[in-house]
Amino acid sequence: MMPIERPETQYIFSGELSIAYQVFGHGEQDLLYVPGLISHLESNWDDPESEAFLTSLGQHFRVIVFDKRGQGMSDRIDGATTLEERIDDLRAVMEAVKSTSATLFGLSEGGPVCLLFAATYPQKVERLILFGAMAKFWGSHDYPHNLPMDKVLEPLIANWGKGIFAAKASATKQGVDPRKEKNFAKMERMACSPSGLRKFMMANDLIDVRPILGNVLQETLIIQRRHDKLVRRGNGRYLADHIPHATYLELPTTSHLPQFEDADVVVDAMVRFTQVARRIDSSNLEDRKLTTALFTDIVSSTEKLLKMGDEAWRKALDQHDAIAGPLVKQFRGRIVKNTGDGLLAVFDGPVRALQCALAMVTALEAINLPIRAGLHVGEVVNRGDDVTGIAVNIAARVMDQARSGEVWMTRTVKDLTGGSEINFASVGEHSLKGLDERYELFKPLVEISM
Repeated sequence: MMPIERPETQYIFSGELSIAYQVFGHGEQDLLYVPGLISHLESNWDDPESEAFLTSLGQHFRVIVFDKRGQGMSDRIDGATTLEERIDDLRAVMEAVKSTSATLFGLSEGGPVCLLFAATYPQKVERLILFGAMAKFWGSHDYPHNLPMDKVLEPLIANWGKGIFAAKASATKQGVDPRKEKNFAKMERMACSPSGLRKFMMANDLIDVRPILGNVLQETLIIQRRHDKLVRRGNGRYLADHIPHATYLELPTTSHLPQFEDADVVVDAMVRFTQVARRIDSSNLEDRKLTTALFTDIVSSTEKLLKMGDEAWRKALDQHDAIAGPLVKQFRGRIVKNTGDGLLAVFDGPVRALQCALAMVTALEAINLPIRAGLHVGEVVNRGDDVTGIAVNIAARVMDQARSGEVWMTRTVKDLTGGSEINFASVGEHSLKGLDERYELFKPLVEISM
């Protein structure tokens, strides 16, 4: 076994935040390790089991590992963090180490991050490996595989920094090694404070990637320990049943963390999977990916045209375009086309698309051009400068239902806004023109300032 030296911690900016990362290993394939609830790069190498697991990975891969924003060696944050901000961090780290594509290894809550990244940037992801992961972080009546937040949050916060959570995560069938609890307590404290943990756990309340699992095209290995008490095996089975090209591996062990118990079996399965799992054809993936479509139109535009006359209406539309264009650019979107009295724009993140729509509503209302907007997330096909796909049609039909000054969206959009601190209200189920099924639609209750 070739030696692996303890790697140097480096930094890259993701937006205005510094994200800490490390690179090590001898393999030709890149493995991007996306952490779960506890993340601290330096502490990873202080724990013998963790060090052994990372060293073993480094024998087969070039391993890229990072601390998620708000934890470990990365910058702390004031509020919560969204899923799309977290996938921004993945992209920034990959760019920093000049990795054009990688196998993603998502641990626990890192799993949903990997899934969204793979669907949004499919050309950057060769394969997926998910360990003890879930599609939805907290349990609910329609997702019984995890406990609901109110059963877990307060006891976890009250005992954070004492090593209880980490000890449970590492527990074997023989129970917890009491000699390790002191180290686990330190690991928790170094990862984040109790208030920082609360922010993450509250943000995780909206983590729900169930609607986009069908958009994950990569070969996916799901590793689940049968007796894992923190993420029960129903989570792994659910992922295996809903990801198109999934392979399910259930191990007869207990620990939630991969470095304990049968860690050698885990590494062997990962290596074998990357050797035999096919890579999807990436030649056309950039033109077919998960995208948020935003449709807007000016309310009562025909009446306004008749009242204002052609010349005044043309000037009003010029004002509309002068406001809308920079806002779409500010929120990292792209205007696909002008529809005459509105626009179609696409974004690589639902929160940015929603923030853009809210900002447009406010800015255009100020010049007496009230608009309505509709949002949907789904697979969009690029055809030159234009886009097509059912997601585009759904966004247009959602807009048709919205009222003046409002932004309406599908449940898919709402479910992917975890960490945004935006509250939503259901506006009921609606039949959308040309579509067979009924859709429950939502609107945001709190506007986001520009």
